[in-house]
Order: sequence, then structure tokens, then C-alpha cells
Amino acid sequence: MEMALYYPQLGYYTSDRNKIGANGDYYTSTDLSAVFGAMLGRQLEEMWNLMGREAFTIVEYGAGTGALCHDLLDYLKNNQPFYNQLRYCIIEKSPFMREIEKAYLSEKVEWYDSIADIGDFTGCVLSNELLDNFPVHEVVMEDELMEVFVDYESGFSELLHPAQEVLKDYLKQLHVTLPKGFRTEINLQAIDWLREIAHSLKKGFVLTIDYGYSSAELYREYRCQGTLLCYHEHQVNDDPYHHIGEQDITAHVNFSALNHWGLKNGLECCGFTEQGYFLRSLGLMDYLRTPDQNVESELLSLPVKAIAIHRLLNNIGTQLKIFIQRKGLIATELTGFALARMFI
Repeated sequence: MEMALYYPQLGYYTSDRNKIGANGDYYTSTDLSAVFGAMLGRQLEEMWNLMGREAFTIVEYGAGTGALCHDLLDYLKNNQPFYNQLRYCIIEKSPFMREIEKAYLSEKVEWYDSIADIGDFTGCVLSNELLDNFPVHEVVMEDELMEVFVDYESGFSELLHPAQEVLKDYLKQLHVTLPKGFRTEINLQAIDWLREIAHSLKKGFVLTIDYGYSSAELYREYRCQGTLLCYHEHQVNDDPYHHIGEQDITAHVNFSALNHWGLKNGLECCGFTEQGYFLRSLGLMDYLRTPDQNVESELLSLPVKAIAIHRLLNNIGTQLKIFIQRKGLIATELTGFALARMFI
């Protein structure tokens, strides 16, 4: 999965092919409407206020086309005291996507290879559909936990070998016991990602938007074949051994794991909910009714606008989850979780 997605020049995310939008393989929330960025901007404003209106750094991982960054900054320009103290950093692994972002984003933005290069900061680490693209280990429970390896001889095949202790320990720490025959994914890279963030973030928040579930939901019997999916030209399949380097490969995020290892690194849970509830809590519907807001000017008609908002709230709005962690701050209810919180 690491090679298929990130091998230099040939991996899915490192190649120079279109990936996002109508000519790509999938859509994100930012492709549907700029109001998504505006609502995230509202949540960031509240975070800034809670932190005493001091210098604030936004670190976005994998900014794609730069649309979310653009829409966030466009909204936050209306709050000049915040905007003047704002620094926006993008961590982008893909040279091709970085050039697209640089052509689109003209101010306030700096690019880095890793969060360690930014140095210590206060603010918010933001990721939108990032973690589900981290390479995972696939495991299946037989008489003992087995890991799925890949072999090749006149075609790809899968082999099972006893799982590494680190994979067994992952499930043990989450108090997960898999029934025989159950296949699932383990995302160890997400643990390293959280640890790196916690080391650099001195005070602030981590806002994660992604497809996934809590452990209680992820390991239900009907998910016994795992969640690994591929996206190619807006078609979904479960075969990572075709269109290699030409299709996205994803696996759902275990948010209970993010919470567990976040706590081990000083990141406390602020809330967990569906995207639709999060956007409604931040006042999306009232915002759309504001006469002088023109954030939807790119949409040509009311029906198109209505469809986009419906998808944000009720389509991917129920599938995408919002998870926010805090560091160095007292427990405070964030507006984004006012309408609904989910068990983590």
C-alpha cells in the first residue's frame, strides 16, 4: 500500500495525474461547497478565542488542491485581528499536488516536508481525509492472529504469517478480541503521526476529519472482511492488486485508537461526531441565509447548491466523522459538538 500510493513519481499520490474532482477518482467535502471551509473557519475562530487570541498556527496535512486552505483563509479574512496573527503551514508529500497548491494559494501559506520542520507552535493541526490513506497492516484471526503478506509469481497472491507482536499489542491495548475468520486493518502509522504532532504542538487542538468508526462499531460481525476499498474513476472496488499506482486505496480510521494513543501523548478528547451534525452545530443553515454572504457564488443554480449542501450534511455528512483533541487547555465544550456527540 505504501508503494502503490507513495512510490516516487509512480505512486498514486506522487504521480502527476488528476485525483480529485470530476476528472479524478473521488470528491471531498471541499469540492462540494466553499461553505465547508467557512464552517471550519468558525470553529477555528472559537479555538483562537479560547486560547486567548494569541499567535495561531494552522498546520494542514495533505492539502490536495488547496481548496480547503483557500476557503478557510477567505472566511477568516473577515476577522482581521485573527487573520493578522495567523500562520498557515501545509505539509505535502506529493510534489505534483504541492505545485497545484502553490499556483492556487497566493498568501499566508508556507510548505513543509514534516511537522518537525515547523518547530514548536500553538494553534490547530488539521487533516481532511488523510488518515484513511495511511498504509495499513492487514490481519486475520485464525488459531492465532495472522498478518497478510503479498507475494508475486505470475500474478499477486496473499500469504499469511504469524502477526508481529506490535499488531497483537495494538488490539490488546484497545481491548479488542477478534473472532476466528475476522479480517481487519491496523494503522500503526497513525500512532506515529499523533506522536509527532504532540511533540510539536505546545498548546492547541488536533482536528481530524475522516471516514471511520469507534472500535465498538469497526469490529462488528458484518465488517468481518475489513474496510479496505479502492477508488478508480469514481468507481469503487476492493482489489488493490489492479490499477496499481492509478487508484486510491483506503481503510477506515479507528477513532478509538486515535483517542487511546492521543491520551498517551497528552492529547485529550474534545468531541467526536458526524460531519453533518458538526456543520449544523456551527450554524451552516443560518449562514446560508445571510444575505451578504457569497461563499456559494461558484454554484450556478439553487438546485445545484441544494444538492451540494444535502451531500455535505446527509450523504458524506453521515459517513465522515469529526474528531477533535486538545493539548494544554482546560476542558471546554466546542460549538461544533453542540447538537450531537458520539461514543469514542
